Amino acid sequence: MYNTDIPNREELPSTAKLIRSTIIAAIVALVLLVTVVMPAEYALDPTGAGRLLGLTEMGEIKEQLAEEAAADEAAQMVAVNSSADQTAPEVSEPVMAEAVEEPAPSSKAEVAPAEPEPAHEPEIAEPKWQDEVRVVLTPGEGTEFKLTMEEGAVARFSWVSEGGPINFDTHGDGGGQSISYEKGRGVPKDEGELEAAFTGNHGWFFRNRNDNDITLVLRTGGDYGQLKKML
Repeated sequence: MYNTDIPNREELPSTAKLIRSTIIAAIVALVLLVTVVMPAEYALDPTGAGRLLGLTEMGEIKEQLAEEAAADEAAQMVAVNSSADQTAPEVSEPVMAEAVEEPAPSSKAEVAPAEPEPAHEPEIAEPKWQDEVRVVLTPGEGTEFKLTMEEGAVARFSWVSEGGPINFDTHGDGGGQSISYEKGRGVPKDEGELEAAFTGNHGWFFRNRNDNDITLVLRTGGDYGQLKKML
């Protein structure tokens, strides 16, 4: 029976080649970790390559989903504990109001002077919205809208969730920078102003955590370029 020949010592790679191959493999793995794995899994992008490849936003969404799941679990535990600690409310006896003597009617009829009618204040015109979007979200579904804004620009917004409250995250990104302005859970509506911390895309990520479909209505106006649907 024929066996494979044992290679000669000259055919085996030298120790220097093995060390060099190991170092090259470690460098490649480190580059992939920093430019691909960290942005896509943990939203960490020290080089900015993840933002260019669209991986950082994927990591941000994963982090948001993890935070929402942890918050939902904590809220359920608090609700169970609070219901177990509730006691029957004490019923206090009603307090009888003392009778108050009414003053005797005056024999002379008094004529009250006519009060001048208050001046009508000028009506303030409602703000005109530049854009309005309406989207239906099924249970567990999310969506994202962003405004293209210059640094220091201010945009007005108003949104309402019809059919149940919604989770939201107001944030921005651009030029290798990112910021989170505000987060909320179970909020039915919100309105106000959004000032861009830097030039880029600034807006909202919404997710429906109800057991039924909801309709999200978003209205925007002010100093921005365009309203874009990112997700």
